[in-house]
Amino acid sequence: MSSPAPNPWRERLASPLTWHYAGFAVILTLVIVLSVRFALDWAATSGSSNDALAAKQVQLKALDLETAPLRGLDKRVIESREQMKDFFSKRIPASYSVIATRVGELAVKSPVRLTRVQYTQGKPGLDLTEISMDAGITGDYPHIMNFVSGLERDQTFFVIRAMSLTGQQGGMVNLRLRVSTWLRPADAAASGLPPTPPPGETPSPAPATSAKEGE
Repeated sequence: MSSPAPNPWRERLASPLTWHYAGFAVILTLVIVLSVRFALDWAATSGSSNDALAAKQVQLKALDLETAPLRGLDKRVIESREQMKDFFSKRIPASYSVIATRVGELAVKSPVRLTRVQYTQGKPGLDLTEISMDAGITGDYPHIMNFVSGLERDQTFFVIRAMSLTGQQGGMVNLRLRVSTWLRPADAAASGLPPTPPPGETPSPAPATSAKEGE
């Protein structure tokens, strides 16, 4: 009686080498799966980091643009104060008499005749008080324009508020002129000028002063 033929599959399953191959295949599969998962997680993490970095860069750029006007602000403040100080010292008169004297000099230089000049002062400001001049001027038209131009270009700070022709006789023109300049509050208070009246009211005459007052 012959023995049964051996089963090759049973022998392979019983072989330790077969189980080693099987274990290796399982481990290799796990390694591949884990590698793929790690690569995907790394890509996702890297993308998020890049997005976050880009967002921070945009915020930093926006902050840089917002703060750009403030750079050097302290220097600009100092420069503005120096310019204001220079303006006050050169173009703001020291007293009412300086204003009256300068207006008279420009009238002689033009030449025109001042028929009526009244000065008043507004309410004191923090740094300056407005001085208003209401004047009647008579002369040839070119001479009157020379006078007006002289006021606008003068070292003393004059601002033309209003001009109106009130009549003409024998080639002579009559002009009513309203002009503003400014004094420091203490100098304006010391001038004794009446207050500027509301529109439509006539101001009181200014006190008489000599050309040398306030020098």
